[in-house]
Amino acid sequence: MAKTSGKRFMKLAGMTASIAGKAAKNSFKHLSSDEEKRLQARSELMQDVGIQIAETLGEMKGAVMKVGQIASQYKDVFPPEVATALEKLQKDAPPMPYTQIRAQIERELKAPVAELFSEFEETPFAAASIGQVHKATLKSGQRVVVKVQYPNVDENCDSDLKQVRMALKIAGVLNMSKQLQEQLFHEIRQSLHDELDYIKEAHNLRVFGAFHAEDTGIIIPKVISSHSTKRILTLTEEMGETLSVAATWDNDIKQKIAKRLFHFTAGQLFELYRMHCDPHPGNFAFREDGSVIAYDFGGIRSYSDSEVQLFKRFAQHAIKGDVTALEQDLIALDIRRDDDKHIPGEFYETWLSIGLKPLSISPYHEGAFDFGNSQVHHEVITQMRTSLKYFGQFQPSAMTMMLDRTVSGQYWNLVNLGVIIDLSPLVDDYLTSSPP
Repeated sequence: MAKTSGKRFMKLAGMTASIAGKAAKNSFKHLSSDEEKRLQARSELMQDVGIQIAETLGEMKGAVMKVGQIASQYKDVFPPEVATALEKLQKDAPPMPYTQIRAQIERELKAPVAELFSEFEETPFAAASIGQVHKATLKSGQRVVVKVQYPNVDENCDSDLKQVRMALKIAGVLNMSKQLQEQLFHEIRQSLHDELDYIKEAHNLRVFGAFHAEDTGIIIPKVISSHSTKRILTLTEEMGETLSVAATWDNDIKQKIAKRLFHFTAGQLFELYRMHCDPHPGNFAFREDGSVIAYDFGGIRSYSDSEVQLFKRFAQHAIKGDVTALEQDLIALDIRRDDDKHIPGEFYETWLSIGLKPLSISPYHEGAFDFGNSQVHHEVITQMRTSLKYFGQFQPSAMTMMLDRTVSGQYWNLVNLGVIIDLSPLVDDYLTSSPP
């Protein structure tokens, strides 16, 4: 174990030293360059840094790779060049040999695999950064899936995160105050620790299972407590098709799926005050009756009543187009810096006209919105270029980081589903209803 930690440390330290050298060389080389050349050089450096971080983390199983994945999901925290390189880490990781997986199961459940299961598939059907998932059958005949955490991942978690943060800091990637860095990395650390604790995830599965019990068509696997520990999680097998298969179905089925995905996220936020914050398409499966199966309840964020009411007010003001109230909400959300710099109302109006289109909110968009042909993400990129002079007045917010990740993830799920739907009645239901 000590040997492994030492090797990890040396790899990460080597990466940090190399990035430090590149950053120093870049700033020295362009001391006398004009602004445009400096910006170009910085962009090239960021691309280089991003690739180096992604390649180093990609070779290393466990927490450090998960850190990279989480970083790639918080795109507003990192320059686009770095986020793009880190995004590669979201792809499936190569599986760990079955001998190590079996040893981990037997160590955790204190019995041989043959005594615990009547069948256990040695090849995983899913492998991720911190663990992998195998299909199995209990002695009772019940079909289950077994999520097995890789050995020693939790022990390396904090040191891995520190090293990645140091590398990003040296590269000049973290362009924000120390206090904000602390908040954001605290959020990332918390998210990581939660995902590494399968007892917590089992509890989340029970809470969300109870919350969605009456929602026909939202299916959450049940925990098999006898075969679960902090590092092993055994669940009832609930299978469905992937998002790319669901995208080939008729639009009426796709509409049922879209409504359920909307209720899944909005219902949790506004009624349960806690939310499943990892809408990666691999965390959902779909059936031809429009049912949605949700997996992976490790990344959950809880919100206070005052935070939820603030999110609701912000959405109501956005829909009304009340930019004065909206700016105050953004200050309360820690997104807009609280200063005297004037930002014209048209700036907010333009962003609202883009951002509210998918919700079919009048006057921004009338009738059903065609997600399969959505141009919203392209419009956002174009608008960003013209809004640069105001961007210094905004910052990433620890309060909304997980929420941003969830909303944008669900937007992409609907784009990839290719659904044509008017979501405005659902928006209306949640924003006009009084709190529970």
